Amino acid sequence: MMCGDALLRQEPWFISLATVGALYSAAVVLRILSHLALLLRRPTDLRRRYGAWAVVTGPTSGIGESLALELARRGLNLVLVGRDPAKLQDISETISRTRAVQTKTVVFDLSLVATPQGEEAMRRLQEAVEGLDVGLLVNNAGVAKPCAVYLHEMDVEAWMRMVRVNLWALTEVTAAVLPGMVQRGRGAVVNIGSGSSEAIPSFPLYSVYAASKRYVAQFSRSLYVEYRSKGIDVQCQVPLFVETKMTWRAGKHGKRGPLSRLVMPTSDAYARAAACWIGHGPLCMPNLVHRLQWYLCRVAPDRLLDALRLRENLRQRAVFQRLRSPRAPPHANGGKQS
Repeated sequence: MMCGDALLRQEPWFISLATVGALYSAAVVLRILSHLALLLRRPTDLRRRYGAWAVVTGPTSGIGESLALELARRGLNLVLVGRDPAKLQDISETISRTRAVQTKTVVFDLSLVATPQGEEAMRRLQEAVEGLDVGLLVNNAGVAKPCAVYLHEMDVEAWMRMVRVNLWALTEVTAAVLPGMVQRGRGAVVNIGSGSSEAIPSFPLYSVYAASKRYVAQFSRSLYVEYRSKGIDVQCQVPLFVETKMTWRAGKHGKRGPLSRLVMPTSDAYARAAACWIGHGPLCMPNLVHRLQWYLCRVAPDRLLDALRLRENLRQRAVFQRLRSPRAPPHANGGKQS
Protein backbone atom coordinates (compact mmCIF):
# COMPACT_ATOMS: atom_id res chain seq x y z
CA MET A 1 0.00 0.00 0.00
CA MET A 2 2.79 2.38 0.92
CA CYS A 3 4.59 1.56 -2.32
CA GLY A 4 1.48 2.47 -4.23
CA ASP A 5 1.16 5.80 -2.40
CA ALA A 6 4.80 6.58 -3.09
CA LEU A 7 4.34 5.79 -6.77
CA LEU A 8 1.37 8.12 -7.03
CA ARG A 9 3.33 10.90 -5.28
CA GLN A 10 6.23 10.45 -7.67
CA GLU A 11 4.03 10.19 -10.79
CA PRO A 12 1.31 12.88 -10.59
CA TRP A 13 0.75 12.47 -14.32
CA PHE A 14 -0.82 9.08 -13.54
CA ILE A 15 -3.67 10.76 -11.67
CA SER A 16 -4.19 13.27 -14.47
CA LEU A 17 -4.24 10.55 -17.10
CA ALA A 18 -6.67 8.44 -15.10
CA THR A 19 -8.92 11.45 -14.60
CA VAL A 20 -8.96 12.26 -18.30
CA GLY A 21 -9.70 8.63 -19.12
CA ALA A 22 -12.53 8.48 -16.61
CA LEU A 23 -14.08 11.71 -17.93
CA TYR A 24 -13.85 10.51 -21.52
CA SER A 25 -15.41 7.14 -20.61
CA ALA A 26 -18.19 8.91 -18.73
CA ALA A 27 -18.87 11.16 -21.71
CA VAL A 28 -19.11 8.15 -24.04
CA VAL A 29 -21.48 6.35 -21.66
CA LEU A 30 -23.69 9.44 -21.34
CA ARG A 31 -23.86 9.80 -25.13
CA ILE A 32 -24.82 6.16 -25.52
CA LEU A 33 -27.50 6.48 -22.85
CA SER A 34 -28.89 9.65 -24.45
CA HIS A 35 -28.90 7.85 -27.81
CA LEU A 36 -30.86 4.96 -26.33
CA ALA A 37 -33.27 7.33 -24.58
CA LEU A 38 -34.03 9.07 -27.88
CA LEU A 39 -34.73 5.77 -29.64
CA LEU A 40 -36.89 4.43 -26.80
CA ARG A 41 -39.02 7.47 -26.12
CA ARG A 42 -42.29 8.20 -27.91
CA PRO A 43 -41.59 9.16 -31.56
CA THR A 44 -42.02 12.77 -32.63
CA ASP A 45 -45.15 13.41 -34.68
CA LEU A 46 -43.34 14.67 -37.77
CA ARG A 47 -46.55 15.60 -39.57
CA ARG A 48 -47.78 17.78 -36.71
CA ARG A 49 -44.38 19.34 -36.06
CA TYR A 50 -43.34 20.11 -39.63
CA GLY A 51 -46.15 19.62 -42.15
CA ALA A 52 -48.23 17.06 -44.02
CA TRP A 53 -45.91 16.42 -46.99
CA ALA A 54 -42.35 15.15 -47.39
CA VAL A 55 -40.15 15.31 -50.49
CA VAL A 56 -37.76 12.35 -50.83
CA THR A 57 -35.11 12.12 -53.55
CA GLY A 58 -33.77 8.72 -54.56
CA PRO A 59 -36.71 6.76 -53.05
CA THR A 60 -36.60 3.62 -55.21
CA SER A 61 -33.93 1.55 -53.44
CA GLY A 62 -31.74 1.29 -50.37
CA ILE A 63 -31.92 3.94 -47.66
CA GLY A 64 -34.17 6.19 -49.77
CA GLU A 65 -36.81 3.50 -50.25
CA SER A 66 -36.75 2.55 -46.58
CA LEU A 67 -37.02 6.20 -45.49
CA ALA A 68 -39.97 6.79 -47.85
CA LEU A 69 -41.78 3.76 -46.40
CA GLU A 70 -40.97 4.84 -42.83
CA LEU A 71 -42.25 8.38 -43.38
CA ALA A 72 -45.43 6.99 -44.96
CA ARG A 73 -45.84 4.75 -41.89
CA ARG A 74 -45.67 7.91 -39.79
CA GLY A 75 -48.51 9.47 -41.79
CA LEU A 76 -46.67 11.80 -44.16
CA ASN A 77 -47.78 12.28 -47.76
CA LEU A 78 -44.88 11.92 -50.17
CA VAL A 79 -43.44 13.60 -53.26
CA LEU A 80 -41.09 10.97 -54.70
CA VAL A 81 -38.27 12.28 -56.90
CA GLY A 82 -36.16 9.93 -59.02
CA ARG A 83 -34.97 9.25 -62.54
CA ASP A 84 -36.71 5.93 -63.29
CA PRO A 85 -40.48 6.32 -64.01
CA ALA A 86 -41.22 2.60 -63.62
CA LYS A 87 -39.47 2.33 -60.24
CA LEU A 88 -41.13 5.53 -59.02
CA GLN A 89 -44.50 4.08 -59.96
CA ASP A 90 -43.70 0.84 -58.13
CA ILE A 91 -42.78 2.53 -54.85
CA SER A 92 -45.74 4.91 -55.16
CA GLU A 93 -48.15 1.99 -55.60
CA THR A 94 -46.56 0.08 -52.73
CA ILE A 95 -47.06 3.04 -50.41
CA SER A 96 -50.63 3.64 -51.59
CA ARG A 97 -51.55 -0.04 -51.00
CA THR A 98 -50.13 -0.18 -47.49
CA ARG A 99 -50.64 3.33 -46.09
CA ALA A 100 -53.47 5.85 -46.12
CA VAL A 101 -51.34 8.64 -47.52
CA GLN A 102 -51.09 10.48 -50.82
CA THR A 103 -48.14 10.28 -53.20
CA LYS A 104 -46.85 12.28 -56.14
CA THR A 105 -43.97 11.34 -58.43
CA VAL A 106 -41.54 13.63 -60.24
CA VAL A 107 -39.18 12.17 -62.84
CA PHE A 108 -35.87 13.99 -62.39
CA ASP A 109 -32.44 12.72 -63.42
CA LEU A 110 -30.42 14.76 -60.95
CA SER A 111 -27.23 14.25 -62.96
CA LEU A 112 -28.77 16.61 -65.57
CA VAL A 113 -29.02 19.54 -63.14
CA ALA A 114 -28.05 22.89 -64.73
CA THR A 115 -28.85 21.56 -68.22
CA PRO A 116 -32.03 22.38 -70.23
CA GLN A 117 -33.46 18.95 -69.28
CA GLY A 118 -32.57 19.55 -65.66
CA GLU A 119 -34.16 22.98 -65.62
CA GLU A 120 -37.38 21.52 -67.02
CA ALA A 121 -37.35 18.79 -64.34
CA MET A 122 -36.77 21.40 -61.65
CA ARG A 123 -39.84 23.30 -62.90
CA ARG A 124 -41.87 20.09 -62.63
CA LEU A 125 -40.68 19.64 -59.06
CA GLN A 126 -41.58 23.22 -58.14
CA GLU A 127 -45.03 22.76 -59.69
CA ALA A 128 -45.51 19.50 -57.82
CA VAL A 129 -44.84 21.07 -54.40
CA GLU A 130 -46.66 24.34 -55.10
CA GLY A 131 -49.50 24.76 -52.65
CA LEU A 132 -48.49 21.72 -50.58
CA ASP A 133 -47.64 21.89 -46.89
CA VAL A 134 -44.13 20.49 -47.45
CA GLY A 135 -42.66 20.12 -44.00
CA LEU A 136 -39.80 17.74 -44.68
CA LEU A 137 -37.18 17.38 -47.41
CA VAL A 138 -34.97 14.28 -47.47
CA ASN A 139 -32.03 14.70 -49.86
CA ASN A 140 -31.10 11.05 -50.16
CA ALA A 141 -30.19 10.64 -53.85
CA GLY A 142 -26.49 10.19 -54.38
CA VAL A 143 -23.93 8.61 -56.67
CA ALA A 144 -21.11 6.38 -55.45
CA LYS A 145 -20.15 5.03 -58.88
CA PRO A 146 -17.38 4.59 -59.99
CA CYS A 147 -16.65 2.48 -56.91
CA ALA A 148 -13.20 1.72 -55.48
CA VAL A 149 -11.02 3.14 -58.26
CA TYR A 150 -7.98 5.37 -58.49
CA LEU A 151 -8.75 8.88 -59.66
CA HIS A 152 -6.91 8.45 -62.96
CA GLU A 153 -8.78 5.26 -63.88
CA MET A 154 -12.15 6.86 -64.74
CA ASP A 155 -13.00 9.60 -67.18
CA VAL A 156 -13.88 13.11 -66.07
CA GLU A 157 -17.57 12.72 -66.92
CA ALA A 158 -17.96 9.96 -64.32
CA TRP A 159 -16.60 12.22 -61.59
CA MET A 160 -18.65 15.19 -62.79
CA ARG A 161 -21.83 13.12 -62.68
CA MET A 162 -21.07 12.36 -59.03
CA VAL A 163 -20.42 16.02 -58.26
CA ARG A 164 -23.60 17.16 -60.03
CA VAL A 165 -25.81 14.72 -58.09
CA ASN A 166 -24.12 14.79 -54.68
CA LEU A 167 -23.46 18.55 -54.51
CA TRP A 168 -25.17 20.60 -57.15
CA ALA A 169 -28.55 18.85 -57.29
CA LEU A 170 -28.80 18.60 -53.51
CA THR A 171 -28.18 22.33 -53.25
CA GLU A 172 -30.71 23.27 -55.94
CA VAL A 173 -33.46 21.01 -54.59
CA THR A 174 -32.94 22.45 -51.12
CA ALA A 175 -33.11 26.00 -52.48
CA ALA A 176 -36.34 25.13 -54.30
CA VAL A 177 -38.12 23.78 -51.21
CA LEU A 178 -36.87 26.19 -48.52
CA PRO A 179 -38.94 29.28 -49.53
CA GLY A 180 -42.22 27.53 -48.70
CA MET A 181 -40.85 26.44 -45.33
CA VAL A 182 -39.70 29.97 -44.56
CA GLN A 183 -43.14 31.31 -45.46
CA ARG A 184 -44.88 28.79 -43.17
CA GLY A 185 -42.32 29.23 -40.39
CA ARG A 186 -41.60 25.51 -39.97
CA GLY A 187 -39.93 22.60 -41.70
CA ALA A 188 -36.96 20.24 -41.71
CA VAL A 189 -34.27 19.38 -44.24
CA VAL A 190 -32.42 16.06 -43.86
CA ASN A 191 -29.34 15.57 -46.02
CA ILE A 192 -27.88 12.07 -46.17
CA GLY A 193 -24.13 12.39 -45.92
CA SER A 194 -21.61 9.68 -45.11
CA GLY A 195 -19.57 8.50 -42.17
CA SER A 196 -16.63 8.40 -44.58
CA SER A 197 -16.41 12.18 -44.23
CA GLU A 198 -16.68 12.29 -40.44
CA ALA A 199 -15.60 9.09 -38.69
CA ILE A 200 -12.39 8.27 -40.55
CA PRO A 201 -9.48 10.46 -41.68
CA SER A 202 -9.54 9.32 -45.33
CA PHE A 203 -11.49 7.17 -47.76
CA PRO A 204 -8.98 6.09 -50.43
CA LEU A 205 -10.28 4.97 -53.85
CA TYR A 206 -13.51 6.84 -53.08
CA SER A 207 -11.86 10.25 -52.90
CA VAL A 208 -14.44 12.29 -54.86
CA TYR A 209 -17.34 10.57 -53.12
CA ALA A 210 -15.96 11.29 -49.64
CA ALA A 211 -15.16 14.90 -50.59
CA SER A 212 -18.67 15.44 -51.94
CA LYS A 213 -20.17 14.12 -48.72
CA ARG A 214 -17.95 16.46 -46.72
CA TYR A 215 -19.60 19.30 -48.62
CA VAL A 216 -23.01 17.96 -47.59
CA ALA A 217 -22.01 18.00 -43.91
CA GLN A 218 -20.65 21.55 -43.95
CA PHE A 219 -23.55 22.80 -46.07
CA SER A 220 -26.00 21.33 -43.54
CA ARG A 221 -24.20 22.75 -40.52
CA SER A 222 -24.24 26.24 -41.98
CA LEU A 223 -27.91 26.05 -43.01
CA TYR A 224 -28.76 24.80 -39.53
CA VAL A 225 -27.39 28.04 -38.08
CA GLU A 226 -29.01 30.19 -40.79
CA TYR A 227 -32.54 28.79 -40.55
CA ARG A 228 -32.94 27.66 -36.95
CA SER A 229 -34.42 31.02 -35.95
CA LYS A 230 -36.96 30.66 -38.78
CA GLY A 231 -38.36 27.41 -37.35
CA ILE A 232 -36.52 25.14 -39.79
CA ASP A 233 -34.33 22.25 -38.66
CA VAL A 234 -31.48 21.31 -41.01
CA GLN A 235 -29.59 18.11 -40.37
CA CYS A 236 -26.93 15.96 -41.99
CA GLN A 237 -27.10 12.26 -41.18
CA VAL A 238 -23.79 10.42 -41.61
CA PRO A 239 -24.31 6.66 -41.71
CA LEU A 240 -21.49 4.16 -41.93
CA PHE A 241 -22.08 1.01 -43.97
CA VAL A 242 -25.74 0.07 -44.42
CA GLU A 243 -26.88 -3.10 -46.18
CA THR A 244 -27.66 -2.10 -49.77
CA LYS A 245 -27.02 -3.68 -53.16
CA MET A 246 -23.72 -1.82 -53.44
CA THR A 247 -22.36 -2.89 -50.05
CA TRP A 248 -23.63 -6.45 -50.53
CA ARG A 249 -21.76 -6.82 -53.80
CA ALA A 250 -18.59 -5.38 -52.24
CA GLY A 251 -18.70 -7.97 -49.45
CA LYS A 252 -16.48 -11.01 -49.49
CA HIS A 253 -17.90 -13.54 -51.97
CA GLY A 254 -21.18 -11.62 -51.94
CA LYS A 255 -22.16 -13.14 -48.56
CA ARG A 256 -22.70 -11.58 -45.15
CA GLY A 257 -21.05 -13.18 -42.17
CA PRO A 258 -22.07 -12.83 -38.50
CA LEU A 259 -19.72 -9.86 -37.97
CA SER A 260 -21.01 -7.94 -40.99
CA ARG A 261 -24.60 -8.48 -39.82
CA LEU A 262 -23.64 -6.92 -36.49
CA VAL A 263 -21.85 -3.84 -37.84
CA MET A 264 -23.97 -3.27 -40.97
CA PRO A 265 -27.69 -2.67 -40.25
CA THR A 266 -30.35 -3.15 -42.90
CA SER A 267 -31.73 -0.06 -44.65
CA ASP A 268 -35.06 -0.57 -42.84
CA ALA A 269 -33.35 -0.59 -39.43
CA TYR A 270 -31.42 2.51 -40.38
CA ALA A 271 -34.58 4.30 -41.54
CA ARG A 272 -36.36 3.65 -38.24
CA ALA A 273 -33.48 5.17 -36.30
CA ALA A 274 -33.06 8.01 -38.80
CA ALA A 275 -36.68 9.13 -38.45
CA CYS A 276 -36.27 9.33 -34.67
CA TRP A 277 -33.29 11.69 -35.05
CA ILE A 278 -34.94 14.26 -37.34
CA GLY A 279 -34.77 17.65 -35.65
CA HIS A 280 -32.08 16.68 -33.12
CA GLY A 281 -28.97 18.64 -34.04
CA PRO A 282 -27.14 19.61 -37.24
CA LEU A 283 -25.18 16.36 -37.60
CA CYS A 284 -25.90 12.88 -36.32
CA MET A 285 -25.16 9.19 -36.77
CA PRO A 286 -28.59 7.69 -36.02
CA ASN A 287 -27.72 4.00 -35.73
CA LEU A 288 -26.28 3.02 -32.33
CA VAL A 289 -23.92 0.37 -33.75
CA HIS A 290 -22.54 2.97 -36.17
CA ARG A 291 -21.99 5.38 -33.30
CA LEU A 292 -20.05 2.79 -31.33
CA GLN A 293 -17.85 2.25 -34.38
CA TRP A 294 -17.33 6.02 -34.56
CA TYR A 295 -16.09 6.07 -30.97
CA LEU A 296 -13.61 3.31 -31.73
CA CYS A 297 -12.32 5.25 -34.74
CA ARG A 298 -11.74 8.30 -32.54
CA VAL A 299 -9.21 6.49 -30.37
CA ALA A 300 -7.40 4.69 -33.20
CA PRO A 301 -4.35 6.38 -34.82
CA ASP A 302 -5.04 7.96 -38.21
CA ARG A 303 -2.22 6.03 -39.85
CA LEU A 304 -3.74 2.75 -38.71
CA LEU A 305 -7.19 3.71 -40.00
CA ASP A 306 -5.68 4.87 -43.31
CA ALA A 307 -3.86 1.57 -43.78
CA LEU A 308 -6.89 -0.56 -42.91
CA ARG A 309 -9.20 1.44 -45.14
CA LEU A 310 -6.79 1.31 -48.08
CA ARG A 311 -6.42 -2.46 -47.72
CA GLU A 312 -10.19 -2.99 -47.59
CA ASN A 313 -10.91 -0.67 -50.51
CA LEU A 314 -8.25 -2.34 -52.62
CA ARG A 315 -10.04 -5.61 -51.92
CA GLN A 316 -13.32 -4.00 -53.02
CA ARG A 317 -11.58 -2.72 -56.15
CA ALA A 318 -10.63 -6.29 -57.05
CA VAL A 319 -14.24 -7.42 -56.49
CA PHE A 320 -15.68 -4.67 -58.68
CA GLN A 321 -13.13 -5.36 -61.42
CA ARG A 322 -14.32 -8.97 -61.52
CA LEU A 323 -17.94 -7.83 -61.64
CA ARG A 324 -17.14 -5.49 -64.53
CA SER A 325 -15.48 -8.24 -66.55
CA PRO A 326 -17.19 -9.26 -69.84
CA ARG A 327 -18.47 -12.43 -68.20
CA ALA A 328 -20.38 -10.45 -65.57
CA PRO A 329 -23.97 -9.36 -66.32
CA PRO A 330 -24.44 -5.66 -67.24
CA HIS A 331 -26.30 -4.87 -64.01
CA ALA A 332 -23.47 -6.08 -61.78
CA ASN A 333 -21.99 -2.62 -61.26
CA GLY A 334 -21.93 -1.05 -57.86
CA GLY A 335 -23.31 2.33 -56.79
CA LYS A 336 -26.03 4.18 -58.61
CA GLN A 337 -28.40 7.08 -58.33
CA SER A 338 -31.84 5.88 -57.28
